[in-house]
Amino acid sequence: MDIWRTVRKWPSTLGVMVGLFSAAAVLALRATGILQTLDLDVYDLLVQWEAREQSSDPRITVISIVEDDIHQQGQWPISDQVLSDVLTRLKRDGARAIGIDIYRDIDVPPGRPSLNEVLKSTPSIVTVMKLGGGGTPAIPAPPVLMGTEQVGFNDILVDPDGIVRRGLLFQDAGEQVVYGFALRLALLYLQHEGITPQSADDETQSLRLGTVTLPPFESMDGGYVGTDANGYQILMDYRGGANGFRTFSLTQLLKGQVPSEAVKDKVLLIGVGAESVPDFFHTPLSSVLMPGEIMTGVTLHAHLISQLLRAGLQGQSGKRSWSEAEEAGIIIVAAVVGGLIGIRVRSPWRYAGWVVGGLGLMFGGGVGLFRLGWWVPAVPPSLAWVLSSSLTTVSVLKREKKERASLMRLFEQHVSPQVADTIWRDREQFLEGGRPRPQKMVVTVLFSDFKGYTAAAEKLDPHELMEWINSYIEAMAHVITVHGGVVDDYAGDGIKANFGVPLANTDDAAVRRSAEAAVICSLSMQEQLQHLNAQWQERGRDPVGMRIGLSTGPVVAGTIGSSQRLKYTTVGDTVNAAARLESLDRDNVPVGTPGNPCRILIDGKTRSYLGENIAVESIGAVSVKGKREPLDTYRVIGPTTPAPTDDAALRTSGCV
Repeated sequence: MDIWRTVRKWPSTLGVMVGLFSAAAVLALRATGILQTLDLDVYDLLVQWEAREQSSDPRITVISIVEDDIHQQGQWPISDQVLSDVLTRLKRDGARAIGIDIYRDIDVPPGRPSLNEVLKSTPSIVTVMKLGGGGTPAIPAPPVLMGTEQVGFNDILVDPDGIVRRGLLFQDAGEQVVYGFALRLALLYLQHEGITPQSADDETQSLRLGTVTLPPFESMDGGYVGTDANGYQILMDYRGGANGFRTFSLTQLLKGQVPSEAVKDKVLLIGVGAESVPDFFHTPLSSVLMPGEIMTGVTLHAHLISQLLRAGLQGQSGKRSWSEAEEAGIIIVAAVVGGLIGIRVRSPWRYAGWVVGGLGLMFGGGVGLFRLGWWVPAVPPSLAWVLSSSLTTVSVLKREKKERASLMRLFEQHVSPQVADTIWRDREQFLEGGRPRPQKMVVTVLFSDFKGYTAAAEKLDPHELMEWINSYIEAMAHVITVHGGVVDDYAGDGIKANFGVPLANTDDAAVRRSAEAAVICSLSMQEQLQHLNAQWQERGRDPVGMRIGLSTGPVVAGTIGSSQRLKYTTVGDTVNAAARLESLDRDNVPVGTPGNPCRILIDGKTRSYLGENIAVESIGAVSVKGKREPLDTYRVIGPTTPAPTDDAALRTSGCV
C-alpha cells in the first residue's frame, strides 16, 4: 500500500512513525554517551542555581593550610608536633568531630609520639587513607590507627570532563567495607544527635539517615551513560556555593585567632589550600558559567559532610533519577508529539513557535523536577522533539512540493491564481495517489473553433501561421482563465475548456454560477475576437469567425496519460454535446456578420441556468450525432445590458 495514501487518510500516522524513528535514533545516540556532556552541562547549571539559594553551613569549620602557613612553618608537610598541637587545641575547645585531610602514613619529625597519643586518645578524630587503583598507588592510614573506625578514605570521583559531581561513601576493599572520610565525620556528628545509620526498609539496602534514604548512584542515572558506579556513591549538591564554610588559616588557629564558637560542637576539617600543594578540583560550581573557579579537596569533603548532615537532621534528600524505562518513555512521547506537530503546522513562524515552546516546556519541566529532587535530563527529549518535528515537516513539505508541482503542471497555465490556491488548499479531497481523483460532477463544457482558418492558413508561411494561431490561442486561453474556466485541450485552432472543475460543484447554485460564467466567457471571447480581427486587418489579413458550443451536464473528470505526461480532462455525453453544438449545421446556422463574427450555441440545460441578464434565441430541437433525442438549442445574442467594447474596458476586464 502507498504509504502516502495512508498518510493522507490518517495524517497522524506519519507523525507517529517519524516520532518513533526519531526516538529510536536519540536513544541509540544516548547509549553511545555522546549526549552525556550536554546533559552534565545542564546539570551543572541547575546545581549552580540551587547552590546560590543556600547559606553556609554553620556546623562545619575548615582550617586551611595556605602558602603563608607553610612559610611560617618553614616546611611541608607540617611536622607531627604542630599537627599534635592543633588537634589538642581543637579537642580542648570542644570540637565534636575533627577530620585530618593530610596523609600521615610516615613520620614527619619531630613529635610523632605526641601525635600518636592524641590520635589514640581522641575517638572523635578521623584521619585519611587512599584506596588508590587504576594506576594510582594506595596510601595507608597512620599506623597507630590502622584497623580502627578513625580512618576513612578520601578518594575523590572525577568525571571524564574533570568535574567532581559524585561523592563516595562506602567501598568494598577485599573482605571488608571501608568508610569514606566524609561519612565517618558526619556519623560522628549525628551520633550526638541520636541519629545512627540504618538500612532502608526495602530490598535496596540503601543508607538511611534519620528520615531520609540516600539511594546509591547507578551507572545510567540522570545524564550518565555507563559510568562506573562501584561502591556507594551519591550525587553532591554543593549547597552554599564555593565558599560555603567558615575558613581559617593554620597560623590564625595557632595564634588563638579562631573564635570558640567556630570550634565548639562543630566538625573541624584540616586540609591544604596552598597552591604549591596540588589538591584542587573542578566542580559544577566551576563549570559552564564560572570556568576559572576551583575547589580544594578539603572543601569538597566539607560539602559532602554538609549534605549528609542536612539529610540526617533536616530531612533533605539528595537528587534521584527516573528509571531508564521512564526516561525512554519521555523521549518517545516528546518525539511522537513533535512528529504530530510537524504534520499539522505549515507556517514557519508557527512551527518555530511550537518548537521553541516545546523546548521551553521540557527545560522548564526539567528545572521544576530538579527543584523537587529529581534529575530528569532535558537534552535527549528536546533533541527527539526537534528531530521528529523537523523530519516530519521536511518530509511533508517535500512530498507536498512534489504533489504541488505535479498538480500545477496540470492547471497552473489554465486556471486563475485564486483557483490554483483553492485546488491546493483542498488537495486532501481532490488528490489521490499524487494525481487528481476521478470524480463525477456537473460542469459546463465549452468548445470553440475558427471559421475561415483553412482559407487563411493557405495564404501564410509556416512562421506567420504559427504566430497567428498562437496569438489567438493565448488571448482566448487568458479570457477563459479570467472567467474561472480550465483549458482542457487544444486541437489546432480549437479549444476545449471546462467550467466547474477541478473542484466539484457542491450544489445547484454552484452549477448555475459555472454555467453563467461559461456563457459570459463566450461573450468576452467574442469581444476579444473582434479586437484581434481589427489588429489583423491592420496587417492586411482577412477577419475570421468563431464557433462556440456549450453544454451543461454530468461528466467524469480526471487525468489520463503516463506519469511523465498527464492531462486533466472531462469525458461523457455532455462533452460530446458541446462538441456537436460547436460544429452544428454550419450552413443553416451561420457564424455571424463582420460586426459580430462569433456564433455561440448552448443547450437547454445551460439555458435553464441563465438569468434575465443574457438574451438568447431558440433554434429549436436539433438532432446531433451521438444523441438519440433532439437537443434543445439556443443561440446567445448577448447581455441585455450592453457591455463595454472599447479597448480601455477590455483591458480593465483583463481580456486584452
